[in-house]
Amino acid sequence: MLVRAPATSANLGAGFDCAAVALDLWNELEVTDGDGVVVEGEGAGELPETTDNLALRAYGLLASTAGKRFHFRNRIPLERGLGSSAAAIALGLAAAAPEASAEELLALGAPLEGHADNLAAALVGGAVLTWEGRIAKVADRLPLAPIAVIPDERVSTDGARAALPREVSHADAAYTAGRAALLGAAIASGDPDLLEASFGDRLHEPYRAAGAPHFEAIRADLPPGAAGVTISGSGPTVIVWARPERLPGCAAALEERYADATVVALAVSPKGVL
Repeated sequence: MLVRAPATSANLGAGFDCAAVALDLWNELEVTDGDGVVVEGEGAGELPETTDNLALRAYGLLASTAGKRFHFRNRIPLERGLGSSAAAIALGLAAAAPEASAEELLALGAPLEGHADNLAAALVGGAVLTWEGRIAKVADRLPLAPIAVIPDERVSTDGARAALPREVSHADAAYTAGRAALLGAAIASGDPDLLEASFGDRLHEPYRAAGAPHFEAIRADLPPGAAGVTISGSGPTVIVWARPERLPGCAAALEERYADATVVALAVSPKGVL
């Protein structure tokens, strides 16, 4: 059994805890007869090579791990806001029950992940909305292209969530609701101008900006060809959304500005775990 799961970027600005996209950056899991756990690539020497591994915990919800060997080849950086934990859970679930529906797997995996948006995108690909355990895959792709700016430092998802206020003002809620409506319309219609107009949020990004060191600087001075920037999940990675025809130049400008970060031009993957 060989399965692959994509990286994800959640929230997309105003779609806090309900919107995400799958990205064309993949982790792999090969399950064979035998025993033991091997981790190559990202997380090697750090992720547990025991049944405490998150993917094995997910696998164990549906099938026994006894008599199986699990070999991971990871490319998604850990604790950078790119859905490494969601990918691990998707790998384990899909390897154990390849015929199960995405919503069945989401229901099982959400308690492990804690955030349904990332896991939903990893399971079905494309741009998704989630609510009350349901998944709507709204589009295979987005009309703007993602460029990930990935710092070396890490961010704890729990810590980033703890920084959020318990209440926000009516004005901030109304502002974000408007941008969220634009976001949904932009994804459904494939309109790049609507998507550009949607990039604004007052529910989470102002409180997570300190943990995403390049966010404010990029937003204040977008590179040529960029339409906007969002914090990817809890950060510290930010996604710069570029006009597709200007993607190479935009990525080159970001590489020149931010030598202390890894800049990766990506694509939205229309496919989820497979």
